Amino acid sequence: MGSLEGRVAIITGAGRGIGREHALLYASEGARVVVNDLGGAVDGSGDDRSPAEQVADEIRALGGEAVANAEDITDWEGGRRLVEAAVEAFGALHVLVNNAGILRDKMLVNMTEAEWDSVVQVHMKGHFVPTRHAAAYWRGLVKEGQEVRASVINTSSTSGLLGNPGQTNYGAAKSAIATFSVIAAQELARYGVRVNAIAPAARTRMTEQTPGLEDIVKAPTDPGEFDVWDPANISPLVAALGTEGCPVTGKVFFVQGGQVRLFQPWKMTATLERQERWGVAELAELLPDLADGRTEATGPR
Repeated sequence: MGSLEGRVAIITGAGRGIGREHALLYASEGARVVVNDLGGAVDGSGDDRSPAEQVADEIRALGGEAVANAEDITDWEGGRRLVEAAVEAFGALHVLVNNAGILRDKMLVNMTEAEWDSVVQVHMKGHFVPTRHAAAYWRGLVKEGQEVRASVINTSSTSGLLGNPGQTNYGAAKSAIATFSVIAAQELARYGVRVNAIAPAARTRMTEQTPGLEDIVKAPTDPGEFDVWDPANISPLVAALGTEGCPVTGKVFFVQGGQVRLFQPWKMTATLERQERWGVAELAELLPDLADGRTEATGPR
């Protein structure tokens, strides 16, 4: 029996790349999978149902259960229909993996309004809408007296948590997703729902177009060498977070190759403090030390 036996999962952006690996691993571990993908290009343009259908066919050919779905996860009614599709096909929903995303990289001074809006729409709203409708479904079950042990796994990025030039739109959205995950975990705990996020590092259509990563993410030429950029390396963590008994919630994890690391949330460290209002000149003098974490000063020098 697989670790996800009996679980029903929606995986967005599952037609290619990391999402496809998630879907294949979930199915191999016994989950029934809704393979959601609009089938757009890396920049979000176009739509093609075939990637989702191909992955669903691949799962079924391997003896698993899957249905393809091409709902737009940024559309309010599309998100509702996506959740309904899982329940109609398999009778329940236990896991939501928000993975879909696009890139429209540009330096800030050259970025257009459309390039900003489209990336924020797909990543932020594309996480919010399915989560909102899934959460309403799970809350309804709790109100009916049923026990819920559900999981949401969101997809952040080091571009948002650590920063990467040329990606103010993408990075801002991915940073917001990490925060969204922490707050959603706090809100949804009462309904038996855990929420976590991952920041994956893998070879995908998007990372192959990310400034500075084009050559780094290439597969090794030696077939015996461990491919740390293989997108399949990401999925075991996502599967573990989706298991029924996993207690972890409100966390953000970096994952690459065989490495999983816990991100530390924003926290306050070095301090400047006095029992009266600061003067501008005094703060201007002390701020460089504070910014470098070198001071615990409690007043002017």
